[in-house]
Amino acid sequence: MTTKLILLGAGKIGDAILNLLSHTGDYQITVADRDPERLKYVEQAGFPNTRIVQADLGDKAVVTELIRGHQVTLSACPYFLTPIIAGAAKAANSHYFDLTEDVESTRIVKQLAEGADCAFVPQCGLAPGFISIVANDVAKRFDTLRDVSMRVGALPTFPNNALKYNLTWSTDGLINEYCNPCEAIVDGQLRETSALEEIEHFSLDGIDYEAFNTSGGLGTLCESLAGKVQNLNYKTVRYPGHRDIVKMLIRDLELGKLERRPILKDVLETSIPMTKQDVVLVFVSVIGMRDGRLEQESYAKKIYSQVVNGQLLSAIQLTTASGICAMVDMVVTGKLPQHGMVRQEQASLSDFLANRFGRYYAI
Repeated sequence: MTTKLILLGAGKIGDAILNLLSHTGDYQITVADRDPERLKYVEQAGFPNTRIVQADLGDKAVVTELIRGHQVTLSACPYFLTPIIAGAAKAANSHYFDLTEDVESTRIVKQLAEGADCAFVPQCGLAPGFISIVANDVAKRFDTLRDVSMRVGALPTFPNNALKYNLTWSTDGLINEYCNPCEAIVDGQLRETSALEEIEHFSLDGIDYEAFNTSGGLGTLCESLAGKVQNLNYKTVRYPGHRDIVKMLIRDLELGKLERRPILKDVLETSIPMTKQDVVLVFVSVIGMRDGRLEQESYAKKIYSQVVNGQLLSAIQLTTASGICAMVDMVVTGKLPQHGMVRQEQASLSDFLANRFGRYYAI
């Protein structure tokens, strides 16, 4: 039996989600976007089992009618549309999934999930998303926890500008992560920390990296591990020197102010090219007590861009899209709860990696 699914947003990640889902034959997909050029691309790409609809996704009444009759709703839209789309999904009684890293939007999704007859699965993808599944899996192997450190980077394979960076996903989401407050557990207490701070340097496979605080990557893990861990934090990984330039733009030039973020977006999108030659780095380190001894266990993985169903997907497209598609599959097949709030860390790592979409993390 095919599942009727609606995808809202046909951008960089939406494109990859379509690639993965449409070729299975298990999903009958409606793609909605307000941009006719994006929809024209979807139509010309010839994704099977797919139809397109042009609509204003900022209008809750319109979105509710679009969703009605679809068992599953996927939002690949900017974070500021999350409350509208999640509310519409609840009204239409459709399982809801999104990719948002925005903390405030996710709080609204949690409220909507209370008493809902359908599942609400926010913050899918890479980080938040897969990184929480890995961290929780490693943490469960310890008797007691001291430190849980989560590090993720989406980086160009061949950096050649001052930022040593290329745009690979939502610019709005990137700016949001660099500007908004971060969550962490410090000495057993939930704390709010500043983005772009607490920089550290490390090497992996002979390559030097830096990591610093960014917003949203922890997802709901602070709640899940509250009272169980002394220190929990998430940092974004970049090549050395990136943080200082970004901090100058956001703090010194004040482009991080809410009213000036459109200027920063224009600067980044005008000056920094996209690339599909990228690598995603996932690193989790856990320290705790096991069998009476203080031990450390780490998980490290690199995922590169690859051709999928005849289409070259960047590493960030592939990891983000496969993350949300795997969670959809697991809800549809009954491996995750069917109603209310579903946290990423409720999915077992073994189930995720065994999934036909999650397997891209295991290659």
